[in-house]
Amino acid sequence: MIHITVSPDIKSICPDFVGAAIEANILNSPYSSTLWNEIMAFKEKYRETYTLESVKLMPPIQATRLVYKRCGKDPSRYRPSGEALVRRMLNGHELYQINTAVDLINLASVAYGYSIGGFDRNKIHGDELTLGIGKAGEPYEGIGRGLLNIEGLPVYRDKTGGIGTPTSDHERTKISIETNCVLIIINGYDGNSDSVEACATFIRQLLKKHADSDGGEMFLFK
Repeated sequence: MIHITVSPDIKSICPDFVGAAIEANILNSPYSSTLWNEIMAFKEKYRETYTLESVKLMPPIQATRLVYKRCGKDPSRYRPSGEALVRRMLNGHELYQINTAVDLINLASVAYGYSIGGFDRNKIHGDELTLGIGKAGEPYEGIGRGLLNIEGLPVYRDKTGGIGTPTSDHERTKISIETNCVLIIINGYDGNSDSVEACATFIRQLLKKHADSDGGEMFLFK
């Protein structure tokens, strides 16, 4: 299993942070009809429960936005992915259809409100990640975004550089159809370890149902 360290910079602005990491072997696919049936059923119930106003009160979304502000980043301009996906669903749009592993991560992100990183484990350089804060001029290519200014964004770095922020993961480590081992990281800036663990359990269940996985291994980190 990979080892993840939370830097003093993050601890100083969010002392209650708790994360969960899942490392699992999978058989990815371009599309899963059973997963999308689940997503569509979930969408109907979700839109009956939340509005664009009420969803702002979800603790994971509030807490992530607050951390952005403390880091000096505008969360409305560099919107955390968890919030962006929730807003997309509530606005009546479909979730992005990428591939099965990414699609199920997006479902979990909407269900729990957390920004969740999904990585091809084999593309991560080394066996250690550190969660810190992006620096001015730090090179970073967001998935589908090109060069992204990550100054002031929480960022996971391997021994080569940044691989994931709550706004966008990096092109270098993105999950593709060929990915056979994933690392999934749930970012609990709300400090709710029970909710973070429940989200991780949900993801592991989705991996078993839709990605021919045994659910892999999970651990919490602070």
